[in-house]
Amino acid sequence: MMSTTARKPLNLSETQQVTRSTGKLATKKLWLPKFLYDSLPYFYLCAGISAFLATLYISEWFWVLPHYLLFSAACIHMAIAVYRRRRKATAESANTTPS
Repeated sequence: MMSTTARKPLNLSETQQVTRSTGKLATKKLWLPKFLYDSLPYFYLCAGISAFLATLYISEWFWVLPHYLLFSAACIHMAIAVYRRRRKATAESANTTPS
């Protein structure tokens, strides 16, 4: 990196170097194996249902109960959203593919 005033290269601090290298990792595409990719909505659904069922076993009002309910609702929502989006994408690709 060039400074606008000194016209000589600036030395990056350690924090800036780590940020620069992890930025590339964070924006890198992640490819899952096909089995994991296909089972992701079912994993979300199982996690959501199990979190909801775990709230039934909590006998008193603890601070963790709303977190379980929120987590279960988020997981079930993600399962439905991922399943519907994939189903819509496969239906659209089937309609546009010439026979």
